[in-house]
Amino acid sequence: MLTEFKNLPDDSRVWVYQANRKLSDEEVAEITEKSNEFLTKWTAHGAELEAALEVKYNRFIVIGLNQANASASGCSIDASVHFIQSLQEKYDIDLLDKMNVTFYSGEYIAYKTLEDFKKMAKDKSISKNTVVFNNLVNTKSEYQENWEVPAKDSWHSRFLS
Repeated sequence: MLTEFKNLPDDSRVWVYQANRKLSDEEVAEITEKSNEFLTKWTAHGAELEAALEVKYNRFIVIGLNQANASASGCSIDASVHFIQSLQEKYDIDLLDKMNVTFYSGEYIAYKTLEDFKKMAKDKSISKNTVVFNNLVNTKSEYQENWEVPAKDSWHSRFLS
């Protein structure tokens, strides 16, 4: 069952998938349509899942799930990963590599490998105040409050001196 992201309770589970490049407006429209089709049919052991989609900054695909009605099972999570893999293939993007870092560089959103990010930290090209995207958030409230944070307040802090 598809709902609007804003209607999900704060304790809803979220999955954040970052693209390795900015998506065009046309790609975002297509991805939104395909994702909504998937989420409308998404089930766990035959039970409808109340889910929502948000695409942020033409770069992040965020899926939210209200677990109060039904929780995602192993099979339903597998189905969502297969869906994300199909988006990767169709749009020639990487959405599943968690070893990359996305952060603000001025007004732009930069995407770097973890190794490049570590080097930038060592070279002082980024600081503890650089705003990073913490894609390890688990709930809607964490996503809303702790997703875009200074590096010092995220797991990224271990790379900063």
